[in-house]
This record gives sequence, C-alpha cells and structure tokens, in this order.
Amino acid sequence: MLLYGQKASQKEFSEKYPLGRGKELFFWSFIVALLLFSMGGMFSLYEGIHKITQEGTINNPMVGIVILSITILLEGYAFFSCLKEVTANNKFSSIREWVKKTTTLDLLVLFLEDFAALVGLLIALASLLLAWHTGNVFWDGLGSCIIGVLLILVAIILACKVKPLLIGQSPYPDYHVEMQKLLSEIMPDAKILRHISILQGVDTVLVAYKIHPGSENTIISDSIALVNKFEEKVRNKFPEIKWQFAELDYEK
Repeated sequence: MLLYGQKASQKEFSEKYPLGRGKELFFWSFIVALLLFSMGGMFSLYEGIHKITQEGTINNPMVGIVILSITILLEGYAFFSCLKEVTANNKFSSIREWVKKTTTLDLLVLFLEDFAALVGLLIALASLLLAWHTGNVFWDGLGSCIIGVLLILVAIILACKVKPLLIGQSPYPDYHVEMQKLLSEIMPDAKILRHISILQGVDTVLVAYKIHPGSENTIISDSIALVNKFEEKVRNKFPEIKWQFAELDYEK
C-alpha cells in the first residue's frame, strides 16, 4: 500500500488533478494505520483474552522460541536500518521531534511499524518463556494482550499524525518570515499582507499570498516583474514549494 501510494503521489499533474496527487501517500498511510495496526491490535487482544480465559497448555515451546529469536534478529536489522535512514533525513533536534513534525509518511510508518514489531516480538518471547517456566498459559495470553495494546497505540499515533495532513495542515517551517526577507531584498517597501501555505504531499508545498507593493503610485507592470523575480528567489531557496499564487493588493 505504501509503495503504491508513493508511486501514485509522484504522477504528473493533469487536468483532473491540477495540483498533483501528492496526498495519495497520506491516504494510503492512513489505511495502513487502520488495517495493519488497529486490526492487528484487536486480533492480538482477542487472542490474548481467549488464552487467558480458556485453559490450555504450551506445546513445543522451543519451536516458538527459535522462531521468535530468528525473527527478532531479522526485525532488529530492519529497525536499525530504518533508524539509520531516519537519522540521515532528520532535520529536527531529536527523533521525537521528527516523529511529531515529519511529513515523510512512508518512512514514518515503516519506522513505527518496525519499532512496534521489534518490541512486540521481545514481549512475545518473554511471555512465552514465562509460560514455559511456570507452566501457566496465562503469561502467553497476557503477552498477546500487551502486544495488542501496543499496536493500537501506534495506530492512534499514526492516525493523529496523518489526519491533519489529509485535511490541509500547514508545513514546517513557517515560510512567512523568510519570504518577507526575500521580498524586502527586491522590493524594500513591499509587504506580504496575507500568507497561506498548505502541504500537498511529501516535500510538496503550495503557497498563496497578497503583496502590498509599497506605493500606490507604483507602475503595475514594474510590480509584476518584481513579483516574478521574487517568486524565482522563493523557488530557489525552497525547492519544495511547487506552486505560488501571488496577488498585488493595496489592502492595509
């Protein structure tokens, strides 16, 4: 789903999608959060409650221990590979800040999925060992319940992260101050009156703004030429800004 969303989000603009399909990745990330984590979490809870309430025994625990041990090694390798990629792309002060502010959703979903999977596998191994040692299947059921809660929590975190992006969240950072500085270099008396910036996809931003040229006697053609020059400077400094909609206005 993430691979499809990533591919679809990179399709060229069309008459039907004049601003592109960048939000397609946001949509599929939301579907992944609902299906992979919520349904996985609820099934784990069901399985855990079933084991706790039904009497049973642990059969062939060594098979489970070997499988879980191999899977922990594989999942650990995947997680630390993902963590390395996150660190290389992290523009913020910490991993926590990156999780809160990043719009690279495919990487975020993989990071949280790998983290939840690794922690879940460790819990599964510990609970299986406890059940084997005590001869009480309760511990195996409790481990499944804890894994279910973990997956549901990750689902909630992802859903809360993706929802604002789907409905039109503004990007990080705020471009207004930097754009005003660039405008002052070209039109010293000009001022950005209103400014709107919206994420249209991963590293894809739309900005719309009104510019007061500074003097009501300014020749319109000269102002338009200077605004075009300003737009070029914005594109050069912020390559993620794909669309700019500028309007000259004398509104105070």
